[in-house]
Amino acid sequence: MTAVPGRALHYVFKIGDRSKNSFFFRTILGMQVLRHEEFKEGCDAECNGPYDNRWSKTMVGYGPEKSHFVIELTYNYGVKSYDLGNDFGGITINSKDILKRAAEHSYPVAKQGDKSVLTSPDGYKFYIVDTSPGSDPMQQVELHVTKLDASRKYWSELLKMKVLNASEDSIVLAYDAKQTALRLTALKEPLDRAKAYGRIAFAVPAAIQKPLFDEVQKAGGTILKPLITLDTPGKATVTVLILADPDGHEICFVDEEGFSELSQVEENAAAQLDKYISKDPFQEK
Repeated sequence: MTAVPGRALHYVFKIGDRSKNSFFFRTILGMQVLRHEEFKEGCDAECNGPYDNRWSKTMVGYGPEKSHFVIELTYNYGVKSYDLGNDFGGITINSKDILKRAAEHSYPVAKQGDKSVLTSPDGYKFYIVDTSPGSDPMQQVELHVTKLDASRKYWSELLKMKVLNASEDSIVLAYDAKQTALRLTALKEPLDRAKAYGRIAFAVPAAIQKPLFDEVQKAGGTILKPLITLDTPGKATVTVLILADPDGHEICFVDEEGFSELSQVEENAAAQLDKYISKDPFQEK
C-alpha cells in the first residue's frame, strides 16, 4: 500500500457516571448528543473494554460524525470507576465559549502555558484554547508513547499517516491536514495504560481493510481483532479491524461505507441518554 485514505472519527473514553459526564460534555464543553445506543452484552471487538455485561455507547461532539471528530462515551453498568494510567495526554479544543461556561458553573480550570485545562469526572484532560473554533473545534488528540522513533515508524510508515509536525519529544500526524490530528508525545517514565485505556478510530474504504490487515500482519504488528463484523440493533452492520501500536494504544479501522450509515445523527439521542440515566439502578440519585 502506498497510501491509506483514512478519516479520523472519534476517541473512546470509559466513564463511570453518565450523569456527571453528561453535565461535563454537554453543559461545560457544549457538545451535542449525536447517538445513544444500549447493548445487553459485551462487544465482540471489546468496544466497551473486556466486560461481558450490559453497556451503552454515547457519541457526543460539535457536529455530525460525517464531518466532525467526536467522543465516544462507553459506560458499563455497575462499573463506577476505572484506574487511570498515563497513556492518554488530552484533547485540544478551540473555543471562545467553554471557559465562560466553566466560570458560570464554577467548574475548576487549571492553566498550562497558553492553554486552560479542564478535567472530566473520570480524570481525562481537555486543553482549551481561547480562539475561534473553525469548522471543527476538536483540534488534536494526544497520546503518550515510550519510543518516539518506533511510534513514528509505526504510524507513519505502516499506517501511512502524514507527518504534519515533529520535534525532539513529539510528532503530529493526520491522514489529512484538515482533520483532527494525532499528537504522540514521548514519556520519560514507563507507560501505564491501567484500566481506563481508550481507543482511537478511523474510517477507511472497505477495500482497504484487508490490505491493511495484511501489511500489519507482515510487519509483525499486533492485531487485537482481525476483520470482524459488528451489529447494532436496528442499524447498519460494520466491519472493523482492531490493532495496537508499539505501546498498546488501541486503533480501530472501520469500513467507511457501513459507518457512514451507522453514524447518522439521531434526533432523539439526548432524550434517550437522559431516559437511561434516570432508569439506571447504579446511577447515584
